[in-house]
Amino acid sequence: MAKNIKHAKLDQILDRLAQNPDTFAAECEKLAARFDKDNSDLEITDPRTWHKDQPIPRDLGRRSIEHQLRAEIDDIIHIDREEEARLARRIEFARIRLHAALEKAGMQPSDLDTGVHYDPSAVLAGGRFDCGLPPRLCRRWSELHALRTEMVERNLYLVLINVERYAHTSAGRLDLIQEGSAALFRAVDGFDWKRGLLFRTYAVHWLNQAFRSYLYNFGHTVRVPVYLQKAMKHINLAIARLRDPNASAEAIAKESGLGVNVVETALTAARSTHSMDATFNSDDDAGNLREVLSIGDGDPYTTDLEDNSLEDGIQGALDQLSDRERFVISLRFGLGSENEHTLAEVAAKLGVSLERVRQIQVRAITKMRTPKLRRQVDPFLN
Repeated sequence: MAKNIKHAKLDQILDRLAQNPDTFAAECEKLAARFDKDNSDLEITDPRTWHKDQPIPRDLGRRSIEHQLRAEIDDIIHIDREEEARLARRIEFARIRLHAALEKAGMQPSDLDTGVHYDPSAVLAGGRFDCGLPPRLCRRWSELHALRTEMVERNLYLVLINVERYAHTSAGRLDLIQEGSAALFRAVDGFDWKRGLLFRTYAVHWLNQAFRSYLYNFGHTVRVPVYLQKAMKHINLAIARLRDPNASAEAIAKESGLGVNVVETALTAARSTHSMDATFNSDDDAGNLREVLSIGDGDPYTTDLEDNSLEDGIQGALDQLSDRERFVISLRFGLGSENEHTLAEVAAKLGVSLERVRQIQVRAITKMRTPKLRRQVDPFLN
């Protein structure tokens, strides 16, 4: 029967090992091997131990989800510096044990990315715990997960504090809180207690990065890559310094220090989107874009839309490609011939690497995925 090592006993050992941070990891590996030999498991703490024992407000069920979440986070006891350091050392030790168990089972850490589920009630109840892994490996994983969860939960207040900086944005507050909560797990995995920093000092960096990434990725109707949005900041400053809103891409590139191609791409991506139903000015009777596009009797549909063939649609898409892209696509999928060709065969014909051919193929297919081609091809896919 497995022994259960209490956290208090483990902390005594790890505190002693931590006196020499340079040898801490190596000593933990030895300690993990000894625990494995003795068939010893780590204690898994009941989450209720770091929650205040307060009565539930009577009106909690009538509050918004955000207010309920804030009430639950306010009920969590904050962790002090000494407790934080000890918890961080436990996490590092549990991770070392898990990696040792993975190596013994012939598995990689990436094998834990899918198919693993966690049910703390099964552990706390003392029943057989099943997370989709071999029993011993499952126990090692659950020990680490429980410790990481404790560190995250006891620092959730940081999310509520730092999310206020982004309250003026159009992003939903609950969405930002969710992103910040997930970022805390990444912060736990990267935190190094040996540097002497408080976890909250390190975690705030991850929180701000998560909030900004969310705003970059979901702040536009059409998603614009983050690097282009950052480039636009430098471009706007350069335009302001040039005092010419119609400055050429070359002039902006020279002033901003960016490449001309980056400036041209960013300016193209920065174009705003407009609703087809939005009026041209404040007057409700001013008309909208939909009415302008509806030529003739007011019905944008014509029978000409049905007069399409699959061959015409594909040819129209191919016409948008460069000669090399058209050559690659035609050979790869046998367009205009009876046989398809492999990437290696196409690479040999072009005299380039296989990876280069794959890149050309991906770029060409992306260009061909136009709404017009989709409308023409859809009837043939049903």
